Amino acid sequence: MGDFSLLKKSALLLSPKRLAIVEACLIGLVSGLAAVLLKQGVGWLGGFRVHSTHLVYPWLVLPSIGLIGGILAGLLVERIAPETSGSGIPQVKAVLARVPIPLNLRVALTKLLGGILAIGSGLALGREGPTVQIGAAIAAQLSRWIPTSPEHRRQLLAAGAGAGLAAAFDAPMAGVLFVVEELLQDVSELTLGTAILASFIGAVVSHIFGGQSLDINLNSTTRISSFVVSDIPFYLILGILSGVLGSLFNGGIIQSLTLYSGVLRLSLPWRVGLAGFICALIVSLLPIAFHDNTGLRELLVTGQASWQFATITFFSYFILTIVAYGSGAPGGLFAPTLILGAALGYLIGTVEYSLLGTTLPINYALAGMGAFFCAVARVPITAIVIVFEMTRDFNLVLPLMIGCVTAYLIGEKIAPKSIYDRLLEWNGIHLEKEKAADNLLIQLQAADLMQRKVETLTSQMTKSEALQAFAHSHHRGFPVVNDSNLVGIVTQSDLNKRNFADDTPLSQIMTPQPVTVSPSTSLVHVLYLLNRLQLSRLPVTEGRRLVGIITRSDLIRAEANKLAGITEFSPSSQRSYLVYETRSPATGKGRLLVPLANPQTAPKLIELATAIAHQRNYELVCLQIILAPHHRSPSEISVNTAKSRRLLRQAERLAEKYQISVHTQIRVGHNVAQTILEIIKQENIDLTLMGWNAEPSASGRIFGTVVDTVIRQAACEVVLVKLGELTDINHKLHKWLIPIAGGPNAEAALQLLPALVPKDNPAIIELCQVFQQNEMQPNTSVLEKSAHILSKKLNTNVKIVTLKSNSVSQAVINLATKDECDVVMIGASREGLLQQTIKGNIPEAIARGVNSTAILVRSR
Repeated sequence: MGDFSLLKKSALLLSPKRLAIVEACLIGLVSGLAAVLLKQGVGWLGGFRVHSTHLVYPWLVLPSIGLIGGILAGLLVERIAPETSGSGIPQVKAVLARVPIPLNLRVALTKLLGGILAIGSGLALGREGPTVQIGAAIAAQLSRWIPTSPEHRRQLLAAGAGAGLAAAFDAPMAGVLFVVEELLQDVSELTLGTAILASFIGAVVSHIFGGQSLDINLNSTTRISSFVVSDIPFYLILGILSGVLGSLFNGGIIQSLTLYSGVLRLSLPWRVGLAGFICALIVSLLPIAFHDNTGLRELLVTGQASWQFATITFFSYFILTIVAYGSGAPGGLFAPTLILGAALGYLIGTVEYSLLGTTLPINYALAGMGAFFCAVARVPITAIVIVFEMTRDFNLVLPLMIGCVTAYLIGEKIAPKSIYDRLLEWNGIHLEKEKAADNLLIQLQAADLMQRKVETLTSQMTKSEALQAFAHSHHRGFPVVNDSNLVGIVTQSDLNKRNFADDTPLSQIMTPQPVTVSPSTSLVHVLYLLNRLQLSRLPVTEGRRLVGIITRSDLIRAEANKLAGITEFSPSSQRSYLVYETRSPATGKGRLLVPLANPQTAPKLIELATAIAHQRNYELVCLQIILAPHHRSPSEISVNTAKSRRLLRQAERLAEKYQISVHTQIRVGHNVAQTILEIIKQENIDLTLMGWNAEPSASGRIFGTVVDTVIRQAACEVVLVKLGELTDINHKLHKWLIPIAGGPNAEAALQLLPALVPKDNPAIIELCQVFQQNEMQPNTSVLEKSAHILSKKLNTNVKIVTLKSNSVSQAVINLATKDECDVVMIGASREGLLQQTIKGNIPEAIARGVNSTAILVRSR
């Protein structure tokens, strides 16, 4: 069982909070350094670009640099990490909502280099958004190197994002508040602690090594910050205009993305290159101050700009940012929105100063920065604190509050949701749905699902006694207890791989001090331990006393019940009742379950099942289910088992020629699917093979009530068989068609094929892949690799077929009909079954559409 390995791994989990603090420090340090590198890189390339305008005509050199830099940035993103396109904040927000988007060192490095190329080449984007994704990606990578539980990992990712923002703005408070307000909406002790620590260190590192480029602490005598009552109407007007124009800006970003992807239809490098060319060409025609976009905000907030300059700045940057971001360039929206807000505020301040003369325009420029940013990002507290930390001016707090709150309310009224939520929705990600479907593991604890009745052994038992206990049980591991206290765990592999005499006590064989959880442990942490340590079950203890056991199947069942709308998660629901059973010697390495219902299709299903069991050295478990009325207990039902026993004996005879151990059961239950799932758990089933008659599915179902439930919930590999119209027990399945696309279920189908292909009559195998009509040079590497591996396993030639069609299912159906295939074998994903009910499920459509036998495989 790997005693020392498990002890070493479990030692890493003794103090998760301390590990989280250590990681927060590392995250802050590395995120701060990454922010400095991004700033220096953008500054160097931007300086080169501005210097070049003194040597060559700006209208010539700026567009050239913009085009080349944009193409290089687009190539980098497209080839290495497509998820680094855009700001990066929506991707981080989605990951924190448990949407599977990559975050790792590859993402961090690509965003760093891509951001330098794109922003330094003149695209009207900011580097603050990219630092958020870089910080989160660094945190994600560190959490893989240093083991941390899932609860802490989410907080660390958010802390990394906060550290990136804090380092970019030299504003640690803003980094913390952005985590709380926008990313996690969580104010727990661990969230605040790790976010504060990481943000503080990130800001300090950036301050020391990167200077104070974004610090506009204006202690200059050129302005006196003030706030009088007569200013309130103008700050309200500023907030209203910011809310309206910010909502318009958000809509323009979405429309730009749609235009680039739907109308222009260019590859990412050319889109970014085109945006860089357009931005640089427009900038070359503007005043020379626009050549270096990093100084525009400072020019506005120091009172050196005219109202004409502020007007040009607002309208040009409004358009330039929309053009740049829609291309998919790796750059953010923080800096552009601050520039837009400063320009808008400066214009309002100019009007106020000309009418009343009470407050300088630069005060309105500073308030406008927060108001416009709030209208775009919908984070009023973060917007107020960012500007306050950059100015350190308490007199600006009230103007900021008036402007930001007004902008927020107006923006929410016109177009609810922040730009980041709208960007996620544009990409088809709806966080509310994702969170609602995923918070079950956070809500429940081990005590809610654990099995309280646990079969145990004692440490004084001998090896021979333990072997007898295993022979009479379906379990493959037992907790070892003394006086109700857990002292170890023993498994079948422990007894088999160690050369101990039969009278050796279990205390010398067992794994001592096993990893355990308490009843109050969250299911997130239980799942983390199961996956991290490659375990199938965990003892639940109070102190040293064993109070229950929780298995991977318990978690899968709870999650499946949640998706099915069942709110009762305890394992105390009424079970099926065993009325007939036969047992054979337990000689296999695993078990294959075959539920039998139809006497006409049962022989062919058993033939397929025995072929798989023979190839994998599995035992066969044949199951017959008799339904009981829901108002009566299964144990109270009187049933006639004569027909069921005849069917099971037929299965035993068909399996004899393979010399496979066959176990049979007849059970009475309320629900066929739940009874099958119950047997899968009790018998430790490794693979379930079921028949499907392609009956019309009920509303909200794909394959049907029983099959859908089993495919979604079973904690084992599932093989679904729809027998063809001409298939009988004597019919040989000679010609096979396997559509593939490189997914895990297609791989499982290919692994299953050698067991089903007859050795005495070599089969004809066709692998096909369907590509879209507009793919000029489709990538067939997966297809060719699969064919090569399969031809070696089967010792036969494997034919490759490529198809072009906008309908995958129809293309496969047409090919199967044209080539008169006997079998079509397809991978069927659990996620597809849940999410494609409305859009249509490709495996289901193929299985229904072909007249031949269809075999669908869902991996474990």
